[in-house]
Amino acid sequence: MHDATAGTAASHHDDAGRAATDAEPVRRAAVVIHPGKHDDLDGFRAAVGKAMSDLGWAEPLWLETRPDDTGERLAQEAVRSGVDLVLASGGDGTITACVSGVAGSGVPLGVLPCGTGNLLARNLGLPLSLEEALAVALTGSDRRLDVGAANGRPFVVMAGIGFDAEMLGGADERLKSRVGWAAYVLSALRHLRERPVRMALRADGGPPQRRWASGVIVGNVGSLQGNVRLLPDAVPDDGVLDVAVLAASGWTGWLWLAADVLLRRKTGRVVHLTCRELTVQAGRARPWEVDGEVAGATRQLRVTLEPGCLLVRVPAGNDG
Repeated sequence: MHDATAGTAASHHDDAGRAATDAEPVRRAAVVIHPGKHDDLDGFRAAVGKAMSDLGWAEPLWLETRPDDTGERLAQEAVRSGVDLVLASGGDGTITACVSGVAGSGVPLGVLPCGTGNLLARNLGLPLSLEEALAVALTGSDRRLDVGAANGRPFVVMAGIGFDAEMLGGADERLKSRVGWAAYVLSALRHLRERPVRMALRADGGPPQRRWASGVIVGNVGSLQGNVRLLPDAVPDDGVLDVAVLAASGWTGWLWLAADVLLRRKTGRVVHLTCRELTVQAGRARPWEVDGEVAGATRQLRVTLEPGCLLVRVPAGNDG
């Protein structure tokens, strides 16, 4: 004889099981932090934890950078642990290191800027305040970006050889903390008298273009500190790199060059080109940089591009 009561109980049990199975799994993020960029690390942790709790996220995986790991291996560790999102909190160097760890993984990167330049955030229109940056990282859309590599080191903002690396390397850290990007301007003033160097540029395997150059800047985005639009046509997901070749010497030459950039004039002081690959051969060793981090001195800079391999969390509806 059929037991209707038992059947009803079994049906309720099955419904509950299906509900538990169908429920959306709790999401978890990893937070890669540069502790030296935070005056109140405990307050930062509390704010991040509360934002995630309020939106139904699990307690995050906390990972602090060290001198021997600026974020790349930490981000890789986070991806292997199965997180749904990697948040990078630090300057441009920390962000780029995390890019190296997550690019190609399918795990999106959220940016919580707290450095001096914050060039990726500024170029993508990401908020700089922690509360707004967290809202974008946890509720925004994913935008697929290109990633460049200079001498094997990934970048998402810019890489360069010559004047820009000298400027970055000469900026005092304590001054940067007090006056921000103006510290780079003060550093640049010390290098205005240096004369251009003979350089040969080979774009996409074509014939070499030989020029006297103070510096060569290769960008995935277009704006420098102070919102100076050095590469006006640069777009971070267009599958090409934009290049500016700068040539000036002395105060007068650099003032003219600055005017050319600001007014977008086409002159021999600033020459633009686009490419997927670029090799720069300098007549003598020059400093070079990747996303604001000076990497030493070299006579050759080789730049390549991997289109669309990075997911970055951006405001909803701004996913390109």
